[in-house]
Amino acid sequence: MDEALNVDVRVQPDHEAASRMAAELVLGSAAAAGGAAGGPRFSLVLSGGSTPRRLHELLAQGLTRALALDRVHLFWADERCVPPDDPRSNFGSARAALIDVLAFSPANIHRIRGEEPPETAAAVYAAALQSFFGSPEPRFDVAILGLGADGHTCSLFPGSPALTSSRPVAASRAPSGVEQRVTLTPVAFRRCRRAVFLVTGAEKAAAVARTLGSARDDAEESPAAAIRLEAGTVTWVLDEPAAAGLSPATGAAAAPAGSALPGSPPTEIPGGARGRSG
Repeated sequence: MDEALNVDVRVQPDHEAASRMAAELVLGSAAAAGGAAGGPRFSLVLSGGSTPRRLHELLAQGLTRALALDRVHLFWADERCVPPDDPRSNFGSARAALIDVLAFSPANIHRIRGEEPPETAAAVYAAALQSFFGSPEPRFDVAILGLGADGHTCSLFPGSPALTSSRPVAASRAPSGVEQRVTLTPVAFRRCRRAVFLVTGAEKAAAVARTLGSARDDAEESPAAAIRLEAGTVTWVLDEPAAAGLSPATGAAAAPAGSALPGSPPTEIPGGARGRSG
């Protein structure tokens, strides 16, 4: 990635520690948004897959310590074209670990309607974003993103036409060409205040090294490299296996200013953090 971009990399020993670090970053941003009922809204983008499940559980423990729940609005980075109660649904995964645990108001849940045809679901979601943010381009406070072994993020796969779409939401297909999906595009993240990539596992190491070494022009092969924020920060939180292909650490990553997780010290992350500048 271009060194001029505001990118930082934080490495933790294992999946649990990385999940806690990511949770602290999200909760710190939530607390900064203001904790009083009736205060500023906090918009959070969730991702699916197995990696963020522990993160969702940690957010369920700490979110109400950071700000009033009625100010938190949940969005999704992508969705499979399945009903919300399907085991493959990204919404369903978050519902079990986070939404039902905290009893979110339905008015604060902005899911992609995976049960609709993909083009219809994409159009409906784009309209919902326009209505919420008052602009065709959303301004999310935090987006939690992941990375596949092939370099994909959201449902932006290598060679996907959605990578170059001028719209914030697009229909997409998995590499198999069979599974249809709806995804946010790189355009949707341009005004985001913070993006947090949570990536763990040795099988992701090559993709991490490739993505963090990619220029924007390489995004067709490394789609996560297309996620560029105009003024916000992109933070990569990795466990040691996922970071194995990176160069040696060049400095210490700063821990968030406070902790909203039960059992965490007030000014540091359990286990510490070491960082590598991106």
